[in-house]
Amino acid sequence: MREVAGIQLPDSALCRAATELVSSVSEPFLFNHVMRSCVFAEHLGQQRKERYDRELLYVTTLLHDLGLTQLAPLRERFEVEGADLAKEFLARHGMSEAALELAWDAIALHTTAGIPTRKQPVVALCHLGIACDIRGLPELAALRQPVREAFPWLALQRALPETLVGLYRKNPAASASHAVADACDRLVPGFQRFNLCDVLLASTESETRAEAP
Repeated sequence: MREVAGIQLPDSALCRAATELVSSVSEPFLFNHVMRSCVFAEHLGQQRKERYDRELLYVTTLLHDLGLTQLAPLRERFEVEGADLAKEFLARHGMSEAALELAWDAIALHTTAGIPTRKQPVVALCHLGIACDIRGLPELAALRQPVREAFPWLALQRALPETLVGLYRKNPAASASHAVADACDRLVPGFQRFNLCDVLLASTESETRAEAP
């Protein structure tokens, strides 16, 4: 589907290859989420009259959740694994090093507040398109319903947290992602998320013991 709710999406060979990959490895709820995010990201770019590579924005936003798919090695936080997987795929298709770095940054930072919007348009628009699908943006309120008709929600509010918790159960190191930690906080009994104060306290107690006569 190259046009959604009046928004024309890029349709290069790379875009088609990326779409085929994501559709083949993603659960339906996740595929629909990334597609909706692509539409929102492209619309925002047009609306704000940003200058950016449309193909790069599309494939970056489309590939942003590869860390939640069967391709992920589950060794570290899913955002970084997704960025690595996307970079490998795009490099095989001949993308320039500069574009690869933009794609990596956009995906690795997509759940991070406050940083992506200060970076280049592809990074910022990828983050904002995803944010619009998850929590909405006032400027795109009218677009959400037709986009969800094209790519239904499919109980994302349950499926995504369950997927994030699944990462934690396979490897607790996954909770380094605040998105995973948020899901575990609600769904995993007894879960305790990282707290800097605990680390500082433990360091202080260790130093005190070392100084004791």
